Amino acid sequence: MIETQDQLLVELKKSEDWEKDQSSLWFWEKLGRLPFKLLDKLTPAFLQRKIGTILDELGQYIQSGGRYLSSVSSLKSYYPQKEVHTLQDLDLISVNEMDHAVRNLKKNRKRLATFQGASTGIGGIFTISIDIPLLLGLQLKTLQDIAICYGYDPNDKKERVFIVKVLQFVSSDIVGKQAILKQLSLIDSSDEEKKRNSVSELLGWREVIMKYRDHVGWKKVFQMVPIAGLIFGAFVNRSSINELSEAGIMLYRKRRIKERLARLDGK
Repeated sequence: MIETQDQLLVELKKSEDWEKDQSSLWFWEKLGRLPFKLLDKLTPAFLQRKIGTILDELGQYIQSGGRYLSSVSSLKSYYPQKEVHTLQDLDLISVNEMDHAVRNLKKNRKRLATFQGASTGIGGIFTISIDIPLLLGLQLKTLQDIAICYGYDPNDKKERVFIVKVLQFVSSDIVGKQAILKQLSLIDSSDEEKKRNSVSELLGWREVIMKYRDHVGWKKVFQMVPIAGLIFGAFVNRSSINELSEAGIMLYRKRRIKERLARLDGK
């Protein structure tokens, strides 16, 4: 193992501290959303329908990956200075090096999200229906690539479930976040029944989209104004990718660290 147990415990604490911080942020986040509950109800019917189509797309993603599935073949591009060709090669890569790779990934995706949001926002209400599926696709792609950087394969259905749970985590309130963290902690459990229960709890994945609609939908209202939508679109998409990728990084790095600690304990 390339890290000592003490080093891994220090890194694990960083992820656990981040999880605690999510609780303290929730009150202000909820307070800030209150005025927008009404705006969400005023969202045009065609936009509501567009958001609704994401239900089918997300369901297809969970089952087969669909058009959103990332390939492990991209692994080398995240570690250009390393001899990394397979996920198994990452056993020789430190968590800090993995963190560096995903931070670069996060920076690039934020830049892409900014450009994408500005491009689809410039036309206001006429182009916003294009933006929503593009944003969801970019979010899923980003989470999958973060998974790959930490050594997890999105081709595995369990990993796609984990990824959608991360998407759900970002959109949830404090009670929901706590429940999801518990589910995520069981996904690699040696207890097969607990593991199955963790995966089966996503059968209600339509609720994920309803939370997603509440979390993202109201922001898109401001994007309906032509020209001004450029600014709102760039800001909303950039902040959405930033928030989601941060959650993905912290939750996946914690999982990798705990696996390495378990391996050390098993020696």
